[in-house]
Amino acid sequence: MKALVLVEYGKLGIREVPTPQPGPGEVLVRVEACGICGSDVHGLDGSTGRRIPPLIMGHEAAGTIADLGAGVDGWTIGQAVAFDSLLWCGQCEQCRSGKTNLCDHREVLGVACSEFRRDGAFAQFVVVPARLLEAIPPGVSHEKAALVEPIAVAIHAVRRLSVQPHERVLVIGAGVIGLLVIQVLQSFGCKEIWVADIDGSRLELARRLGARYTLDATPPNWWEEILARTAGKGLDHAIDAVGAISTVSAAVHSVRKGGSVALIGNLRPEVPLPLQRVVTREMTLLGCCASAGEYTMGLKMIAERQIDPTPLISAVVSLERAPEYFRRLTQKDPNLIKVVVKPWEE
Repeated sequence: MKALVLVEYGKLGIREVPTPQPGPGEVLVRVEACGICGSDVHGLDGSTGRRIPPLIMGHEAAGTIADLGAGVDGWTIGQAVAFDSLLWCGQCEQCRSGKTNLCDHREVLGVACSEFRRDGAFAQFVVVPARLLEAIPPGVSHEKAALVEPIAVAIHAVRRLSVQPHERVLVIGAGVIGLLVIQVLQSFGCKEIWVADIDGSRLELARRLGARYTLDATPPNWWEEILARTAGKGLDHAIDAVGAISTVSAAVHSVRKGGSVALIGNLRPEVPLPLQRVVTREMTLLGCCASAGEYTMGLKMIAERQIDPTPLISAVVSLERAPEYFRRLTQKDPNLIKVVVKPWEE
């Protein structure tokens, strides 16, 4: 089969590699679409340390079942499926309590680090455990279904905050996750969504997707505008979809007493924290890691048009053209938000 291989840091190549075979409890999926995640872009330059070459990256994927391993029931060859990118064991204490994202033995598709190596879905075929499969509802394209992974991340974060319809929420970062969080908040009935970003075109898209207020996050202490417009009180919740020093600080400064901050982005391993503000205002800080069972809800929301990932898809390309688009994403091409790779296209 053909695959896009991270040959070495900074170099991607199209290679012929053996087609993987499903073992007991596994399925072989013909990959029809796979999104390029920001973590893949950072993996290309080696900055994360979690994409050790040689490796087939890619984890935001959907396709059709091509073969079934021994003992797999309830699925049929040719069935359209998406699948969780996080391989959880189902046996540890975290999995048994429903926190599969915190599995003690978790691995991630398309990731290679010191603990494990799992080739991903920038290839014509990929093998995944059958327990990770999700049936794609009728009428949902593979391109849209491939984005259920970041949609599930967005749903997980909003559910962690337990946002109520009357509450006001700030989303920091109008990238893929932030833009999806806007749609999830809307579907949950939230009527006042604020969005901050440094890119004017992203803010315009945020407004189209349902943000009531948008803020230019370029000036220092831009969050003071929020306090000025809320009589110094702040908003009920903030969701940081970036994870930088400035954005974590802004999130904390933007919420009211007793408010909550959800942290999704993690660009930096450590950031300073406005500790006294968190303590004296009795704020709640919530870490949000991947998703835990939200794939079914995400696909349902796509099918029912509560979420439409289409405005985020900037390009659909073949494996051969993928290196070019990786380069453009690395260079922060303003015209690209989400690029979807189709391994069977010429």
